[in-house]
Amino acid sequence: MSGIFDEGKMLQVLGEYIPDGETLLAGIHGNTLQVNKKKSSQFSVYVGITARHLLVVECEEREYLDGYNLIADLRNTVEEDVGACFLLTDIKSCIIKKGMLGSINCSITLKDGGFLKLQFPKLAGLGKGMPHHAEYREKIIACLSALNCEH
Repeated sequence: MSGIFDEGKMLQVLGEYIPDGETLLAGIHGNTLQVNKKKSSQFSVYVGITARHLLVVECEEREYLDGYNLIADLRNTVEEDVGACFLLTDIKSCIIKKGMLGSINCSITLKDGGFLKLQFPKLAGLGKGMPHHAEYREKIIACLSALNCEH
């Protein structure tokens, strides 16, 4: 689990989804709380922002415990459900609310009807694996807030 709190790994994972000509302005570790309006889910994702796009990419393969063995979770991923790279202009609404323990919850509705609820924790794991988390979290929140979203 601690491997996901590595800024270098996050940059590598998000880098695969950054559109040509764009650069990553900020990236953090976060959690999904809901993918589409019908499916609650909670797993780790990397959330990134460029000048024109929001990126949401799973950190690691999901697994569940079946007795004593870890089994791959083959259910739909965030990318399969709603996508991984979203134009900021395709965001219809973004409701930003304070969550528990200093976290921020963002409920994002896309113009095509897609929905994603994300949580941005106040801290990113223990240690110094993500030294820019607080700064980048604020950049992402400011960018989403600037879209004239609901608060």
